[in-house]
Amino acid sequence: MTTTFADTRKQPLPAPTVDEHATSPSSETAVLGGGCFWGVQSVFQRVKGVTATTAGYSGGTKETANYGAVSSETTGHAESVKIVFDPSKVSYGTLLRIFFSAVHDPTELNRQGPDVGLSYRSVIFYATPEQQKIANAYIAQLDAARAFPKKIVTQVVPLKAFYNGEDYHQDYADKNPDNPYIQVCDVPKIAALKQQFPDLFQDYKHE
Repeated sequence: MTTTFADTRKQPLPAPTVDEHATSPSSETAVLGGGCFWGVQSVFQRVKGVTATTAGYSGGTKETANYGAVSSETTGHAESVKIVFDPSKVSYGTLLRIFFSAVHDPTELNRQGPDVGLSYRSVIFYATPEQQKIANAYIAQLDAARAFPKKIVTQVVPLKAFYNGEDYHQDYADKNPDNPYIQVCDVPKIAALKQQFPDLFQDYKHE
């Protein structure tokens, strides 16, 4: 049985010391890339406080925001997920904590597990100066604590645009649970979320 990143960590990483603190319901958007967007989406769909997720592309141009072009690894795009959430229910810092704890290995450069290339890089596309501050502070906190055996290589860059992925990529892991790739790479991430963040876990079923 192949051991994945999500299989190895049993406890969540420490909570970020720098975070937002919203008290009234509102809507915020995060865009994260951590390998194949199927698995990233499948985790954040199951986080309480997340109201919508979309698999897509960020980092390149509109003209190349399609799976065929992105797969050429020449577009600058990263497979990414747009996460709409209520920060009064789940903070941006908490989403990053889940991202680093259960979703992907942030020490792998331009790859994630079996997927290799710039489109699979670890990247945080910040939408606001506050998101930038929280992301940079949390990476520095984790590196200082030596939370990983190697240094975190996650990029923190401004969000210029997000382009929705093709329809067949949306909810892919949920719609294809028996796909061998999903079984090996993505099902363990969902299990890791449930184990590490039981209070934040919610069941999800595609429409």
